[in-house]
Amino acid sequence: MLTCSLQSGSNGNSFYVESNGVRLLFDAGISARSSQERLAEHNRDIREVEAVIISHNHSDHVKHAGVLHRKFSLPVYMTHGAWRASRGKLGVVNDVRLFDAGDCLQFDGTTVETVPTAHDGIDGVAFIISSENKKLGIFTDLGHRFEGIEKWMAELDALYLESNYDNEMLENGPYPHWLKNRIRGDGGHLSNTEAAQLVDDSAQRLQLLILSHLSEHNNSPEIALTTARNILGADFPIAMAHRSQVSDMFAVG
Repeated sequence: MLTCSLQSGSNGNSFYVESNGVRLLFDAGISARSSQERLAEHNRDIREVEAVIISHNHSDHVKHAGVLHRKFSLPVYMTHGAWRASRGKLGVVNDVRLFDAGDCLQFDGTTVETVPTAHDGIDGVAFIISSENKKLGIFTDLGHRFEGIEKWMAELDALYLESNYDNEMLENGPYPHWLKNRIRGDGGHLSNTEAAQLVDDSAQRLQLLILSHLSEHNNSPEIALTTARNILGADFPIAMAHRSQVSDMFAVG
């Protein structure tokens, strides 16, 4: 299994996963042109992608799903609630494949488990992609450390995990009070400390942690990485998903 982040942050999210000849995009928060160009940096053709699978209805995850469908003929998978909340903003989408949060999607030997989240998007999910006894998690926009998440984490070999904000930067930053409360509330995001502590408490077989969905104003890659290393140790394998460029291509397992 191979994977890369095409981009991750409040300005747009998209992740690529390749397994046993199956090529999938998760989320469509960046333009079709950027998606195509960033995949090409890893010698991948977006026209060989089989589907784009959407986590929830917030624009930084779904905004460009319609264009990806129309330009590259990609079927769009999303939950019933996310489709109802997004359909009026995506333009014409002639191939929407709806599922319920908690369902498993099958793609020629690759399974995508959908995990209901507590984020304040509508009917949102995280993903676990499984193939040949290897499991990759895409866990952004979680809301909070919800009940049962430790069980999912314990099964993963690699993980994209939101590490959205530094507590001190958020508290002292420019956001209005209501937005600060939303971000750190039950429907918001995990802080750097919460993300690293979750991994420390739960990850039993994790070989790679990719810190994702970092805030532009309330975090930095250096602070997120330092926080994670302070909790997980200097030797723990950690990489970073970028806000404006494609990541390395990572091998799972």
